[in-house]
Amino acid sequence: MDLNLPMLDPYQARLAARSGAFDAPTANVAPGFVQANLAILPRELAFEFLLFCQRNPKPCPLIGVSEIGDPMLPALGRELDIRSDLPRYRVWQDGELVAEPTDIRDYWRDDLVSFLIGCSFSFEEAMLAAELPVRHIEQGSNVPMYRTSIPTTPAGRFSGPLVVSMRPLMPADAIRAVQITSRFPSVHGAPVHLGDPAAIGIRDIMAPDYGDPVEIRLGEIPVFWACGVTPQAVIAKTRPEFCITHAPGYMLVTDISNGTLATG
Repeated sequence: MDLNLPMLDPYQARLAARSGAFDAPTANVAPGFVQANLAILPRELAFEFLLFCQRNPKPCPLIGVSEIGDPMLPALGRELDIRSDLPRYRVWQDGELVAEPTDIRDYWRDDLVSFLIGCSFSFEEAMLAAELPVRHIEQGSNVPMYRTSIPTTPAGRFSGPLVVSMRPLMPADAIRAVQITSRFPSVHGAPVHLGDPAAIGIRDIMAPDYGDPVEIRLGEIPVFWACGVTPQAVIAKTRPEFCITHAPGYMLVTDISNGTLATG
């Protein structure tokens, strides 16, 4: 298969992930289409997690929820099978990461509910269209993500720190990025912080908790958006008996157009 990844359509991207031919971060894959973070939880935790998402819409904007035990989500994509259509997953037991498979059929259970959460990769298309730099795409790396000192709003057993993604920009570009991304509340919307990382509890900007560090050039400031990896920080704190997430940066590519999420 010829994996000219930026040119793939969503269905081709999912088939490539399903076959094992594609195992890489999905930034700039299938431009124009919504990507999603994933959290899969047992039924007995599903309501509490749904409530957590509703109380924390910036990091956890829901774009889809499956039926109990059903791995198919036709509303999000043609023949979409949540067990195989992401490039890489994470399996958690009692809050500990135990595996990073490329397929979760062997882990699937009839009591599982899948939650799909909007991803900032979607608003990057609008940033690129406005000729704003997206450094991790320029460098061919994963986006840097950080646990912060900003708390989320608890719901039942779920609580923990906000996770943010970062893109360095010149101050004038940062203002434009605020204007652009505020039109996409379903994929995290406007930034939550600009400037000093220490103000939100980040001690070393070059040592992200997830993803890869990126170059910050002279005159640029770090700009931070709420991130859909937040549930993974919450899972590590809450320590549920079993759950599955995406590997950070390895998203589900849906058939939903980014343009349908824009407001204004």
